[in-house]
Amino acid sequence: MRAITLKENGGIENLRFSEIERPKPNHGEVLVKVKAISINPVDAGVRRDKATLQRMLRPKEGEDTFILGWDISGVVEEAGSNVTEFEKGDEVFGMVNFPGNGRAYAEYVAAPANQLALKPKNVSHEEAAAATLAALTAWQGLVTNAKIEKGDKVLVHAAGGGVGHYAVQIAKSFGAHVIATGSSSKKDFVMKLGADEFIDYTAEKFEDKVKDADIVLDSISDPDHLLRSIAATKEGGKVVSIKSNFGDVHLNAAKARGLQTFRILVESNGEDMKQIAKLLGEGKVRSHVSARYKFEDFPKSHEQIETGKTMGKIVVVV
Repeated sequence: MRAITLKENGGIENLRFSEIERPKPNHGEVLVKVKAISINPVDAGVRRDKATLQRMLRPKEGEDTFILGWDISGVVEEAGSNVTEFEKGDEVFGMVNFPGNGRAYAEYVAAPANQLALKPKNVSHEEAAAATLAALTAWQGLVTNAKIEKGDKVLVHAAGGGVGHYAVQIAKSFGAHVIATGSSSKKDFVMKLGADEFIDYTAEKFEDKVKDADIVLDSISDPDHLLRSIAATKEGGKVVSIKSNFGDVHLNAAKARGLQTFRILVESNGEDMKQIAKLLGEGKVRSHVSARYKFEDFPKSHEQIETGKTMGKIVVVV
C-alpha cells in the first residue's frame, strides 16, 4: 500500500512516498480503507521537530521511520477479533491513537474500534475526516471539561480555524451565547457559523469588551494571551487552554477570581466521536473544508497548514 513516511525531521521534502505492507487488524481493531485524511498544525510540528515527534507519537525504542497523522474517514475492510460494533463495508471516521502513533498517512489504517464512529450518511468522507482531532478538541474542551450549559456566555478564540469553527457550532448546539475572535477577513465566515458577536483581535482588545465570559476556549500559543483570557472570564468561570500552559502567574490570577482552569490535550475517544457524529448527522455541526489535496500532493497540505491562515480544515483525498 502507499504511505507517507518520515525518517528525519525537517521540511516538507522529508515526507516520502513509500510502498509498505498493509497492516493487519489486531484484537479489538478494524482495518480501514482510507478515503480521506485530515491535516492539523500538530502534524507539521511533528514533522519539523524531534521533541514534538517524541512527545506526540511516543515511538518504540529503536523506531526510526514513522507514518504521521491521526485523522481518517474510510470504509471497514476487515474486523479483528472481539469487534462486534463494526463489520466490513461500514463507513467510519475517527482520530486514531492520539496521543500516540496513528499511522494515518496511508491507504489502510489499523484502528481501535473503540476510537471510531459510524460516518453519517449525509456527510462526505472529506467532511468526516475533518471532524476528528479538531472537533474532538472543541468537544472535550467545552463539554467534557468545562461542562457547557444552555445560556453560558462562551468566548472562542481563533474561531475561524480548525478547532475554533467547531467550537462555535458545538457551543451553539448547547444553546450558548458565543463571542468569537478572529481577523476581520474571517468575520463573515464565523458569523455564518452561528456566532452572536465577533471581535477583530487586530483592532480591539477582547478583554476590554468581554469581562463576564462563563467559559473561554483559548487555542493561542501565547502565555500573555492566556492571562488576557483569564481577565475576560467572570468570577467563578472556566478557562480552557489548548496550547499554553498555566504558569504560577496564571494560576494566581485565576485563583484570585475563583476560576477553574483546564489545560487539555485531546485524546482518542469513540464515545465522543459518536456525539460528534450525531451533531454532524443532525446538521448542527458542519465541517468547512477550505482545501483538498490529492494523495500525490501530500506535502502541499503541510505547506498550507504552516501558513497559519487556513479557514476551517485541510483534507487529503486518498
